[in-house]
Amino acid sequence: MNGSRIAPILGLALALGTPGLAVGNDREQALEARVAELERLVAALLAGDQSSASREAPAHETVAPPPSWQAEPVSPPAGPGTEFRFTGFIKHDMMLSRYSGGRVPAQGVLRDFHVPAAVPVGGEASATDFDSHTRESRFIFDVTRPREDLQAFLEFDFSANTGGDERLTNATSPNVRQAFLRWRGLLAGQAWTTFFNVGALPENVDFIGPSEGTIFVRQPQLRYTRGPWQIAVENPETTLTPFGGGARLVTDTARVPDMVMRYNLTADWGHLSMAVLGRELGLDTPEGRERQFAWGLSASGRIDLGQNDLRWMLSGGPGIGRYLGLNTANDAVIGPNGQLETIDAWGGFLSYRHIWNPRWRSNFTVSMFRADHDTALAGTAVTRTAESAHVNLIYQATADLRFGLEYIHARREIESGATGRMNRLQFATTLGF
Repeated sequence: MNGSRIAPILGLALALGTPGLAVGNDREQALEARVAELERLVAALLAGDQSSASREAPAHETVAPPPSWQAEPVSPPAGPGTEFRFTGFIKHDMMLSRYSGGRVPAQGVLRDFHVPAAVPVGGEASATDFDSHTRESRFIFDVTRPREDLQAFLEFDFSANTGGDERLTNATSPNVRQAFLRWRGLLAGQAWTTFFNVGALPENVDFIGPSEGTIFVRQPQLRYTRGPWQIAVENPETTLTPFGGGARLVTDTARVPDMVMRYNLTADWGHLSMAVLGRELGLDTPEGRERQFAWGLSASGRIDLGQNDLRWMLSGGPGIGRYLGLNTANDAVIGPNGQLETIDAWGGFLSYRHIWNPRWRSNFTVSMFRADHDTALAGTAVTRTAESAHVNLIYQATADLRFGLEYIHARREIESGATGRMNRLQFATTLGF
């Protein structure tokens, strides 16, 4: 910048800013406004941007736009100490599956993830299918105010089977996984059921892994945590098998919420969780209302073995249905007079994780499910047993990028004695951020 252009402006600014030149209050205000204008012109010239001198806002008030994931504050503004986090991962899966029974499950989630009840049964022929998707990709928005012990949490994935097909776009719709707020020990919103110890779930390439033997439900709830204890009231739902068998009935007629109490123990050797579930099953018909009490127990944990660990879960009870094994068995069956008879079911898994070296690790998992049906009521097409075995090899390429190869063998048997099997080889690429 040529100094001859700046010097007159600086001189004039200094002269106008001299207190001796101010006469009267009105004149002082006018001179101060003029000095501010000259200071703005000097800043524009020093920046070499002559056109910016005509802007109304001073240059020092310009604020860089926030990242695309972070919305600007709205009324009321974010409080002091508010922290914003955007995390998640992109995951791509490729699967080669061979099914017994001579047929392949319907396109969608029944094929994209291991769903025990979807394994075909009957027949001697086999069918092979290749699938690829990114449905597990996940995005998490987490806002906290540590001083007030406040948190807002919103998590999406793309597992919903809507929005497109495999013909042209392979589009999938965003799906709300969790959406809750937390204040101190109080949580309100949609989250993992308190009956489920997420920390015990093993590291599998498949979406869940030991689907048969794990509790797996997300639902709206009000939960209170104090020390190792948790108590929650959660959204109720009833799934029923019609009298004589047939398609599942979902009634949505419960009068009271599902109740859960859980105790968590953390120690040097790992952790342990024990939970009890109490719920009311309901069915409304033109003939009247039927209600039946149901309950379940679950114990799970992780045992640390040096750098390796052992993870496990065991759950069961009369009417535990929709909470266990991705609802492989229903909560109850409808009797000949419209009464509800709970279905006893139990399941569990055991998984060993072995660290070969800082970049390579493997997980060896077995999972099983059992249900005790009254075939006189439920028929013989309902699932009696289901089990699976998983072995994988995971390569941690960087801190955030990993590749996983997993083999799954799954088996299902229905009450008639017919069986079916699935063998799957799955490869996944995952980048966290």
